[in-house]
Amino acid sequence: MPVKSERAKQVFWIILNVVLVVAVILGLSAVKALWKYGKSVYPSRVINVNAEGKVVVSPDVATLSFSVVSEGADPEKLQNDNTDKINKALDFVKSEGVESKDIKTAGYNLSPRYKYDQKTGRSSIDGYTLTQTVIVKIRDLSKVGRIMGGLPSRGINQIGSLSFDIDDPDKFLNEARKEAFEKALAKAEAMAEQNNVKVRRVINFSEFSGGYPGPIPLYAEALGKGGVGGPVPPTIEPGSQEVTVQVSVVYEIW
Repeated sequence: MPVKSERAKQVFWIILNVVLVVAVILGLSAVKALWKYGKSVYPSRVINVNAEGKVVVSPDVATLSFSVVSEGADPEKLQNDNTDKINKALDFVKSEGVESKDIKTAGYNLSPRYKYDQKTGRSSIDGYTLTQTVIVKIRDLSKVGRIMGGLPSRGINQIGSLSFDIDDPDKFLNEARKEAFEKALAKAEAMAEQNNVKVRRVINFSEFSGGYPGPIPLYAEALGKGGVGGPVPPTIEPGSQEVTVQVSVVYEIW
């Protein structure tokens, strides 16, 4: 009889230990679930702050487009003459340090020129017009004026546009974004202090606007008659641009 009683006690303690372990596991799971639930519940005490970060930068790349416009009766001769002028211009551009990867043919258009005969009421081809356009990216801005000034003597008779841009805008966007979030936190802490509360944590945030401006254009009309600057290299000033990022941040307060 005592043996059975001893075994019963052992079974009892084993069952009790198992129940306690299960209870502990369930308790921990419940605490974890409650913690996750608490984290997911949107706090009732929050403030919303908007801020802007701004970085002023100077453009570091220029994009220049230029063309040779040729007219004549013989299309084959016209193409040879036009291509010869373009090649001379490209050789000059490359001699100024512009790499082949930054040179692109943007257009090649050969179109007939018609003449109308009032007596017969018919139109006939009177000749051809060939326009060949090239776009170059100039990374050394100190050479922009010299390149533009040297193109007319190589046969370039039309400069379409000159624009300035930022080659790697993401670098400056990150700087502006950092400034924007620092301003947002400083603003939130100042507001909290004035209302006798404290900023606890970030609940939500968004970048609802911002970016960098597009290229600054300088069109042919600003480059001189016919889009060329003449024998004297024009003075080119790229100016500066603002890279901005605007953020909205929601903070929990307590």
